[in-house]
Amino acid sequence: MGVMSGPYVIRGAVSLPEAELMWRFSRSSGPGGQHVNTSDSQVELRFDLAATESLPEVWKERALERLANRLVNGVVSVRSSEHRSQWRNRETALVRLTALLAEATAPPPKPRVKRKIPRGINERRLREKKQRGDTKRGRSGRDW
Repeated sequence: MGVMSGPYVIRGAVSLPEAELMWRFSRSSGPGGQHVNTSDSQVELRFDLAATESLPEVWKERALERLANRLVNGVVSVRSSEHRSQWRNRETALVRLTALLAEATAPPPKPRVKRKIPRGINERRLREKKQRGDTKRGRSGRDW
């Protein structure tokens, strides 16, 4: 079993501080037999995106904008209950949160540059279309 230890790197030198992570544990549905009724294995991990100081301002704005529909009062939350063990659910939730933040803070893709289609390519396309039409026209047995 891997050891969970911070810092949890998002990208580059930026990481999530342990102090800003809020954990909540509850009973989980799913596999576990009688064990499931006695242990709080479901994990909910919350991170206050609006109030954090650990992210660069640009990243923070980008993430707030992109995750707007997932936020509740500026807090992003991730749940995990796949595993029987709380420990593994914690790891899964952490991985999910860091992946989510990495994606949300990523720089926008470069805009696509429109280029002119070379004349030769266009002419070849039209020539092939014409040939195809002639082939199809030749299939109808009109002029027999």
